[in-house]
Amino acid sequence: MSDNQNLLAEQRRALILEEVRRRGGVRVNELTRRLGVSDMTVRRDLDALARQGAVEKVHGGAVPAAEASSHEPGFEAKSSLERDAKEDIARAAAELAVPGSAVALSGGTTTYALAHRLLEVPELTVVTNSVRVAEVFHTAQRAGGGGPARPGAATVVLTGGVRTPSDSLVGPVADQAIRSLHFDVLFLGVHGVSVEAGLSTPNLAEAETNRRLVSAARRVVVVADHTKWGTVGLSSFARLDEVDTLVTDGGLSAAARAQMAEHLPGLVVAGGPEPL
Repeated sequence: MSDNQNLLAEQRRALILEEVRRRGGVRVNELTRRLGVSDMTVRRDLDALARQGAVEKVHGGAVPAAEASSHEPGFEAKSSLERDAKEDIARAAAELAVPGSAVALSGGTTTYALAHRLLEVPELTVVTNSVRVAEVFHTAQRAGGGGPARPGAATVVLTGGVRTPSDSLVGPVADQAIRSLHFDVLFLGVHGVSVEAGLSTPNLAEAETNRRLVSAARRVVVVADHTKWGTVGLSSFARLDEVDTLVTDGGLSAAARAQMAEHLPGLVVAGGPEPL
């Protein structure tokens, strides 16, 4: 059977992962019929998903990876996943930032990609609990040779707190710092998004800090690639109806888009061809 060239590898793997999560497991022969591709192509896709830790291969197919809802991967581990999707999302999300506004960025690898894009938006006041995000802006300022900040450069406020594996600052110190602030828009990275659990994270302290960020924002924009759909962490910190816009990538399936559109006022699909 010849491979279906109309479906890109990332899109195909997203469909496989969604099916694994929905049904609790899939068989190779079922996927070859559904996707119209060869047995070898499906096995390569399952190998790629297994390397990412998204599925566990079993004889004849795959099942969801046996990962605890409290497991939190480190920043470097997450940085290697879905890089193109994160860049597409960052590019689209940056267009939602208004020059001269106060924006907040939570921790995460997608918000880290977004921070690089926001360097081009003038006169921002940026509040973040992400060490990595703060470094992006500080490095850009130092690039000027150590002199005065370039005209229009962002003013950055980094909250204090306890550092998580994803290099976010959380806990009572961070919560207290955020409590007195007000943002025009919050760009929020998440561990998981689902209709039932809303937005979730495996870190209890991070969940509370994220609640503070959501409460302090006039507008909440979630930046999450398609692999976050259907993932549920240990602690939920916001309902979907508290989100104004979700910015995701073209790997999100049509079925997932339809579900999200029912629960969110705004859905932006960034980059890439439409999934079949």
